[in-house]
Amino acid sequence: MPQERTHSYLEEVSEIAKKLDIKSVDSAIEILYDAWKNDNQVFAIGNGGSASTATHFACDLNKWVSDKAERKFRAFALVDNIPLVSALTNDNGWGDIYYEQLRNFFRKGDIVVAISVHGGSGSDKAGLWSQNLLKAVRYAKDKGGKIVGLTGFDGGVLRTTADACIVVPVNSTPHVEGMHLVLTHLMCEQLREMISSPTLKAQASY
Repeated sequence: MPQERTHSYLEEVSEIAKKLDIKSVDSAIEILYDAWKNDNQVFAIGNGGSASTATHFACDLNKWVSDKAERKFRAFALVDNIPLVSALTNDNGWGDIYYEQLRNFFRKGDIVVAISVHGGSGSDKAGLWSQNLLKAVRYAKDKGGKIVGLTGFDGGVLRTTADACIVVPVNSTPHVEGMHLVLTHLMCEQLREMISSPTLKAQASY
């Protein structure tokens, strides 16, 4: 039985990957590449498992993607400063933790990568899901930024709010979170190649 479930789980992963919208992936990569070219900041945000994906993505943009680049990415995960996050939560509530940080750090042209399984839709015991992400996204757009969304299920609010939104089309939190990691690694691999290309580097503005 365990072997059968292992096989079926991996088959499910394969089928999900085939259903991804490649154009949305390419659009997200282009937005991030432009951020690198223009020396804009990238802020990654998420809750729960998506918070760890945000941290991982920011790490990979700064280290793996930028390892041999003349100009490095300036990427930050807004979940990483635990004293600040807990202070904001204690004083203002969980709903403002990303918005308040962006008010301090965000500049026109910067990018927010919002990672949310349900895309800011649905609710549980604590009320509506991921409203702190949506508040940060709206603030960034109002201030002249761009949004990259990583979502699942039907894409939720982020699907129509983000400039590029990659939706993992499956109603399974584990599959969505797992595929988000695959997608961030895919984007990092592509970006590493792009900024290492002599032709593309010549086109970048320094």
